[in-house]
Amino acid sequence: MENNYHVPVMLQECLDGLAINPSGVYVDVTFGGGGHSREILKKLGKDGVLIAFDQDPDAQRNKIDDPRFKFVDQNFGFLKNNLRLLGYKQVDGILADLGVSSHQFNEPSRGFSTRFDADLDMRMDQQRSLTAAVILNTYDEDKLHKIFGIYGEVKNAKSLARTIVTARISQPITTLEGFKAVIASHIPKGKENKYMAQVFQALRIEVNAEIDVLESFLEQTASVIKPGGRLVVMSYHSLEDRPVKSFIAKGKFRGEVEKDFFGNEQKPFKVITRKAVIASDEELAVNSRARSAKLRIGEKL
Repeated sequence: MENNYHVPVMLQECLDGLAINPSGVYVDVTFGGGGHSREILKKLGKDGVLIAFDQDPDAQRNKIDDPRFKFVDQNFGFLKNNLRLLGYKQVDGILADLGVSSHQFNEPSRGFSTRFDADLDMRMDQQRSLTAAVILNTYDEDKLHKIFGIYGEVKNAKSLARTIVTARISQPITTLEGFKAVIASHIPKGKENKYMAQVFQALRIEVNAEIDVLESFLEQTASVIKPGGRLVVMSYHSLEDRPVKSFIAKGKFRGEVEKDFFGNEQKPFKVITRKAVIASDEELAVNSRARSAKLRIGEKL
């Protein structure tokens, strides 16, 4: 199942970045189809451990039957607490692949894709109550404007928000086709796919609180990874890449690196990748989703 579920991007680069110690404890916080996890297990000895996180119920079907494998059905924002519950205060390496899995895009009922008519859902965690439909029907104009502008980098975010707020008075917006009909006049001719992808990205990030969760996760890695251990993060758009780059370089998301009384930089990681690692031409030829991927690696000081 995992082969069609999600093709892992930059698999070898991720494994190299983790610099795996066969008897170490590793965490794959975005298990998905288990493609990265299976390869990590191949590099671990009999006393190595791999802990995988995924809040998506569909991902649980891909669990690996191996005594060294432990599965946590939680969002990686709860990394530290869940590792403690399993008896691990620190680990040797953490891998995060922040992309939405191909499976989620290809599953019409999940409402992630602009290709199928479906209810506007987009929840990674089906227990959450906030869906894309709730956002479109209850958020005020100003909040919608900000979401589309910041999270989707949509050019006409302000007029888009106004149109949505006006349209929903007469009828709630609940399906993709209904939503497209409401915003049809805003979609630039010849750029329909790109525009809808940006709008959907904005809604998905808001539904799943993706940026807040990412920042919380990154802060937790600083205390969870052992000195010399590795943090390997792959992101697919600048909104994710910016906090990852900043945190690995400076230990914070905004402002400059903190310094101690003697002027020594106080930051948790050493940057291993000066520039983000990107997919090879060979990989791009077979996996178009790798095109926007950026991989960054930090080593715990």
